[in-house]
Amino acid sequence: MWTEVFLFLVEFNFFHYHTRQLKRTRMFQLNGKIAAITGSGSGIGKAVALLFARQGAEVHLVDLNEEAINATTNEIEQANGKAVPHVCNVTNQQQVKEIFNSIGKIDVLVNSAGVSHVGNIEMTSDDDFDRLYKVNVKGVYNCMRAAVSLMKQNRSGVILNLASIANHVGIPDRFAYSMTKGAVYAMTLSVSKDYLHDGIRCNCISPARVHTPFVDGFLKNNYPGKEEEMFDKLSKSQPIGRMAKPEEIAHLILYLCSDEASFITGCDYPIDGGFINLNN
Repeated sequence: MWTEVFLFLVEFNFFHYHTRQLKRTRMFQLNGKIAAITGSGSGIGKAVALLFARQGAEVHLVDLNEEAINATTNEIEQANGKAVPHVCNVTNQQQVKEIFNSIGKIDVLVNSAGVSHVGNIEMTSDDDFDRLYKVNVKGVYNCMRAAVSLMKQNRSGVILNLASIANHVGIPDRFAYSMTKGAVYAMTLSVSKDYLHDGIRCNCISPARVHTPFVDGFLKNNYPGKEEEMFDKLSKSQPIGRMAKPEEIAHLILYLCSDEASFITGCDYPIDGGFINLNN
């Protein structure tokens, strides 16, 4: 009898101990991390900021729209998170450098700021081309350049850039946009290679269409009176049958920026509802 009681207690304590250990294991935590997120006033950038703050990071919101990042900051603080807004034009290298240096330490950089344009090469003016280049290419360059110098001091850091399905396949009437996202992919590979031995990881993701306020504004400006028709058409261009939600994109970004992804660098991850491989 005492043997049975003893064995029961051993089994109970073993199970109880390992159950407690499992409960303590929380993946994708960012406790103690400082993250800078561009374009964090809305859309994907905002979803990333909210998720990172929920996972314990101190998030620095970098955006040109002061009202939008203040609203995101308030939302994070109301949920007991830590957020600091920075009004910044990512095309201005000196301004980016000053803001990043004021943060002092950056563990994670997410480059989410971006603009778009509809048109083939003949419909893309010099001004259109320069506008997209300045935000989508030079903006990413400016932020990576400022962040890398800080990350090197700590011999660690993670950079996550937003590329696009447009750097994998031809998208009609997206000449300038596709050009910029191809550059983002190339810069990601270059930085990941150059800073391997500084402990800096650099990856990018390639989303298909994501339903954000940017998309709604894009349809309103470029397809007035046909917004619903174009929204349905763009949604169905993903084999999965819909656009992604910003939160779904943010979850992949969280993984790639977490310690659980410490073996991943120099990679691009399509998150596209089957767009690249299944549209045949």
